[in-house]
Amino acid sequence: MARVDKKNAGLMNLIKRMHGVVENVDIEKHRQSQDHLGALLGNSKEVIVEDLEIAVRGEDDRTIHGEWIYVNRAHMKKYVILYCHGGGYSTGSSLYARTLTTKLAASTSMDVLCFDYRLAPENPYPAAVQDAMQVWDYLMLLGYGARDVILAGDSAGGNLALSLCLQLKAQGRLMPRGLVLMSPWTDLTASGKSHVVKAEIDPVLNASYLEQMIENYALGQDLTDPLISPLFGDYEGFPPTYIQVGSNEILQDDAVMLYKKLLKVNVSVKMDVFKGMWHVFQMSPFKTAYEAMDKNAEFIYDICR
Repeated sequence: MARVDKKNAGLMNLIKRMHGVVENVDIEKHRQSQDHLGALLGNSKEVIVEDLEIAVRGEDDRTIHGEWIYVNRAHMKKYVILYCHGGGYSTGSSLYARTLTTKLAASTSMDVLCFDYRLAPENPYPAAVQDAMQVWDYLMLLGYGARDVILAGDSAGGNLALSLCLQLKAQGRLMPRGLVLMSPWTDLTASGKSHVVKAEIDPVLNASYLEQMIENYALGQDLTDPLISPLFGDYEGFPPTYIQVGSNEILQDDAVMLYKKLLKVNVSVKMDVFKGMWHVFQMSPFKTAYEAMDKNAEFIYDICR
């Protein structure tokens, strides 16, 4: 047992070194580091990446960049995964997210669309939420029905996926077939005990980083607004949801509290807490990450039957 713990401690130290970019106050360098990581770790012969530009309705000159990830083999085209990348709403991109989207496409044999929403502090709330809705509408215009779409995201992308779904519900529109959330950041008020209890062991996130991200994205806003902190939303009638979280992350309770809230209103929800894992560990190129992706695929297959 001690050997496993020692091995895990070594992995955690490696992750801490890799994610040292979160200590970087230069946001532009942080973004470049993440893109570099995505290009390095998101390389897969199993998939084809195709760039696209989505025209924003009502704005002549603005487009939202995105990319399709296709598996390089015959596969079913009926369903599509719409992916919201993480990065605290201030960093991240579809390139950075390739560490996840390529695995997701390979494990599900489904097409994945990831998009670059506008980032804070240049574009604070509600820019990202507006962009997510534009991309949703784009998919509907392509001919997909809401029930053909699985909405997925990690960290702030999990927040964005939930916010998009809450918006669709508020507008009386059909919601996606299901939600897949990896280490979702659901509560910008940081009310969960794990923010304190896990502070010493989380190798990726810390309180000062989250505070900076919140200031960038939602300065002067009501942090209990469900489109900012989806934990405070109304989940009655929500689609089936699957949540993955690591036991060594300060956002563990963000996932756990959401899980309990969904259960309370009879949403079909499942959550796996991965022992010894960190924030969005699925990015890393090792066995547990691939096992977690297989679990995501199993959930998606179940709801698509």
